Order: sequence, then structure tokens, then C-alpha cells
Amino acid sequence: MENLISMRDLDPKHILNLIDKAGKIEKKEIWPDMRGKVMASLFFEPSTRTQLSFDTAMKRLGGEVIQMSGTKGTSVEKGETLSDTVKIINQYSDIIVVRHPLEGAARYISEQVRIPVVNAGDGSNQHPSQSMLDLYSIFKTQGTLSGLTIALVGDLKYGRTVHSLVYALSSFAPKFYFISPELLSMPKYITEDLDKLNIRYEVLSNFEQVVPELDIMYVTRIQRERFADPQEYERVKNTYIIRAAQLKDVKSSFKILHPLPRVNEIHVDVDVLPSAYYFEQAGNGVYMRQSILSTLLGVE
Repeated sequence: MENLISMRDLDPKHILNLIDKAGKIEKKEIWPDMRGKVMASLFFEPSTRTQLSFDTAMKRLGGEVIQMSGTKGTSVEKGETLSDTVKIINQYSDIIVVRHPLEGAARYISEQVRIPVVNAGDGSNQHPSQSMLDLYSIFKTQGTLSGLTIALVGDLKYGRTVHSLVYALSSFAPKFYFISPELLSMPKYITEDLDKLNIRYEVLSNFEQVVPELDIMYVTRIQRERFADPQEYERVKNTYIIRAAQLKDVKSSFKILHPLPRVNEIHVDVDVLPSAYYFEQAGNGVYMRQSILSTLLGVE
């Protein structure tokens, strides 16, 4: 691994090694020593969990963090190109974590610099570190990644977390249910890739009929910021509001995941259920991001 740009760049061995290392870090069996290392945190889009999680991961291992949140007050406002910006950051840091609104920006940045780059979200394309913490959460709760039945619910068109997760799980013989408004269905290029891989999936408009089958329900927010037409957002924003009463006949190991933030797609009455795992999922992000950072920097 030289960079982490897309889940399509990782094979099952990479994935399982990162999960194993995250588990050892969480159990305090190992402590990758990042003292003397500097992480550049470049967030051209707003973030709470991802940016703070990466910062926490680096600092708890003894490393340092330099930050750019937005472009206000930076040379970008003066007209500096993205290429020049990251080439300068290359001089100050050992690894770059970047979020950018344009699809493909993270890969472009990785081609401009000589240090590892982690994609923390590029538009509606990919969010591989989120997918890796999702996989770690799934592995912790299910004991395996193989042969699971997973429903992806909500915004499947613009949801970069679900795009990354589908590719990540495709090596582990899953069965998917894609549940969304027609306007927000899974992109065709992804379903075509699944067809080529003979991955089982069904497209549905309602989740209640499949709840008893599920190992994991992965819920996403319908993202207002991705809509050019506000009226389209208003039409679909409350399509799914999951309530505790709809989750009565679930498997004992069943878990609900969400990359957060949530708006109203998971009602607060779900929070008290044993199957609600989204806050623990966010906590898992620190261990997985410690695994990613130390692996890319060659710190064992």
C-alpha cells in the first residue's frame, strides 16, 4: 500500500491485515510509534467525525497534525492551484489526508506528491477509510466478513460511503439489498461491476420485508448538499424513517450502521436497541485510522 484512494485498490488480504492491526491496536497489543511524524489534514469540505477521528488517531500514537479546514484565509483564495498547494504541503508533512468536493481529486493529489495520500472523501465517489472502519465494525459484530446479507438504505446515488462499502465487501460473497427512492438508486456502473463479479443483489423500495434476513442494515442520510434542485430534495428527504417497532424480528447478531451525521432517517427510539451500533462504529474509526496511517507510513 502506497496510498488509500479507493476500495478498488485493496484486495482481501489488505483489508484483513488492516482489520487485524486495528484489533491489536484497540486491545493495546501493539502501539505503532508515530513520534516525529506529521499528518497534513486538508479538508476542502466540512467534516466532524472524519477529520477529528484522523487527528485523534495520529495524536494518540504520538504524531503531530497540521490542518487546513476550508480555503478561507489560504493561498487558494489568491488563485493557487491544487497542484501547487499540495506540493507545498508535501514539504511540511509525512502523509496527507484529504477531503475534496471533486471526484478524482484524491488520486490527482497522490500523483502530485511523494508522500502517502489518504482519500477522506472525494465528492460522491469514494470514502475508503470510512469503509474500512465499517468493515472493522462488521467484523467485530459478526465475527466474519464472508457470506453476509446486507441492506443499504437511503441515498445510494450520492452516498460515497455505500459505493466504497459495496466494492469492499464484493470479495466476501455478500448478498445485497439496495433500498432507495428511484431518484437515488445505486449508480449503474456499480451494479454493472457487481453483475460481472456475480454478486447477488436486489433493488427494493421497502426494507421491512427483508429485515428478518439481515445481518447488517447500513443506513445513509439523504444529502441535501448534493441536490442542485431543492424541490427534488424535499420530495425524497423523509422517504425512510426507521423506528424501533419495525425491527422486532431481527437476528440476535443484527446491527444497524450509519456513517453519520443522521438527520431523521433513524428515529431516536432505535438508539436503545441492542442492534444500534452507529455510535460504537464511529469510535472504531480511531483504531482503523491508526491502522491505516501506521501501515502507509511503514510504522510497525
